[in-house]
Amino acid sequence: MVLSIPLLAAALLISCSSAPETASTEPVSPDTVKVPEPSVSPPEEAVEPDGGAEESVAPEPPSQAVAAATAPAPVALRDDNDRTVYALGLMLSRNIADFELSANEVELVKRALSDAAAGKPAVELETWGPKINGLASARAAVAAEKRNAVGAAFLSQAAAKVGAQSTDSGIVYRELAAGSGASPAASNTVRVNYRGTLIDGTEFDSSYTRNEPAEFGLGQVIPCWTEGVQKIKVGGKAELVCPADLAYGPNGQPGIPANSTLIFEIELLAIVN
Repeated sequence: MVLSIPLLAAALLISCSSAPETASTEPVSPDTVKVPEPSVSPPEEAVEPDGGAEESVAPEPPSQAVAAATAPAPVALRDDNDRTVYALGLMLSRNIADFELSANEVELVKRALSDAAAGKPAVELETWGPKINGLASARAAVAAEKRNAVGAAFLSQAAAKVGAQSTDSGIVYRELAAGSGASPAASNTVRVNYRGTLIDGTEFDSSYTRNEPAEFGLGQVIPCWTEGVQKIKVGGKAELVCPADLAYGPNGQPGIPANSTLIFEIELLAIVN
């Protein structure tokens, strides 16, 4: 079951807050943690401005080599339990992707998890948790608008490829391998192999990965498939670049953010009925 953004975040924080403290670890409040400053040799001579007062000289920031040497080593993935817990973090990251968190906000999320695990949250979840929905909506709207613009540019680039055709609805169709059989109608069920990716190359679904062809009624899939697969002949393969409004639109799907332009490679194996 895929939780909504607010429910997933709340569930994680609540579950972390009930975790027992280990006897060997003394939790330290992040408010009291002091980052050691690099040692800097004092200047040999003080710099005096025209007024005669000494001007303080700010220490130079640590070099990248020093920062890398002092950075904590990543936690090792020792066994299947560690990998599963790590996957939990990946799921959280995917579910909060639309927040487009800044580096500082990511650190706040990490702090919240640590504080909850130590039983010392800095704010009351009952008070601030309900505000997550508003933040999610605002951030998601901004992210969706960005995807609309990026998707439109990508569709234009795809349409410019040799052999590409743009349909009246906005789909970009490009034949990858010619078929010799019949083409299906919208009322047919088809057997296909396919791969679906976001425009950044992230694969979100693939029958090739499952090593099992899929069967779909063309009247029961996204509009891009209903229209595009009818252009493929049995034995052929094509690429469909689907505008967001002919795919999953503003709702998205798990692994598919709202307003995403999608790319499908589809191999039509057979018309089932």
